[in-house]
Amino acid sequence: MKYLRWLLFPFSLLYGLVVILRNWCYDAGVFKSYKFDKPVISVGNLDVGGAGKSPMTEYLIRLLKDDYRLATLSRGYGRSTKGFLKGEPGTKIQESRVEADNSLANQIGDEPAQFKHKFPDITVAVCEKRVEGLKRLLPDHDVMILDDAYQHRAVQPGLSILLFDYSRLNEPHLLLPAGNMREPFSGRWRAQIIIVTKCPRGLTIDEQSALAQKIQPLPYQHLLFTAIGYQNLHDLQGMPADMMIDSDTTIFLLTGIANAKPLIKYLNGLTSHIIHHNYPDHHPFTLKNITKLANEFSASPSQKKIIVTTEKDAQRLEGSLFKSALPDTGQLPVFVIPIRVEFLNNGSQRFDQLITDYVREHTTHHHIH
Repeated sequence: MKYLRWLLFPFSLLYGLVVILRNWCYDAGVFKSYKFDKPVISVGNLDVGGAGKSPMTEYLIRLLKDDYRLATLSRGYGRSTKGFLKGEPGTKIQESRVEADNSLANQIGDEPAQFKHKFPDITVAVCEKRVEGLKRLLPDHDVMILDDAYQHRAVQPGLSILLFDYSRLNEPHLLLPAGNMREPFSGRWRAQIIIVTKCPRGLTIDEQSALAQKIQPLPYQHLLFTAIGYQNLHDLQGMPADMMIDSDTTIFLLTGIANAKPLIKYLNGLTSHIIHHNYPDHHPFTLKNITKLANEFSASPSQKKIIVTTEKDAQRLEGSLFKSALPDTGQLPVFVIPIRVEFLNNGSQRFDQLITDYVREHTTHHHIH
């Protein structure tokens, strides 16, 4: 891998030159960047995937949904549709496709589908062109949350939240394709709030200071730290699971996310019997994938065994796949493990105040510049 990075390094230099030139054009006004007077909050990161954008977006939804008409807007990565689309559970794409392709996740993407299933009363929309999407949402909403939009420079959000994965901060800041960075580390200046995610709960003040030295936030930037809060299991329908994981439990872990290491570490604290079926981020699960899982599960001699997956992956797991994989034996015991953002050092009070102050200040204007 080390030698491959060196081979790809010249391409990273070329990629970086393009990104720097593009950002300069937006900063200098050569390219148009739209600013909205209504509150627009962007959640993003500098590298590719796995920083915890979805849990942070959900945190913002919980914070604001009871007081404001709220909408989330995503690109809708991995969806089969194009253009602007609102997610509505139960709707079908008017095309001749197999049942699995008619899922909400297929229409709008797995992460937006997760938002809609968990918060059915808010508007969840997708659009590749965020400016167009925002213009369509503005008349009927007070606050817009942009998921994974830090590099979408056509929109100038009123408040940008930039996430850094704790486990990746010590990695070399190499740009794609040699590294994982979408843009240079210097791009962090555009954020008003910087959050180091997935931190150990016992992160000391000295360790936090060392991380702050590495990030070097500017005077106007607020630096906070969060950990992952794993919640109780529930089934694919969202009902609480009447079972507990202990040292005798064998877990068949099914994931298609960018970074499953924190989840594996958490589960290893409960049981050492983990069989990981690991797929790439946003992987569209197939009958072959589920059949392989079902066969291994059935062959396991363990008396106490379950299948665990993430909320994001659950959006891409159609019931029809399990029925096809197990025509005679019925449904597999599949459980979902939800997660939440948990701020360290009582940081939630500070963060909540920053968000609510910004939203209150910008909910009285309705113009586009």
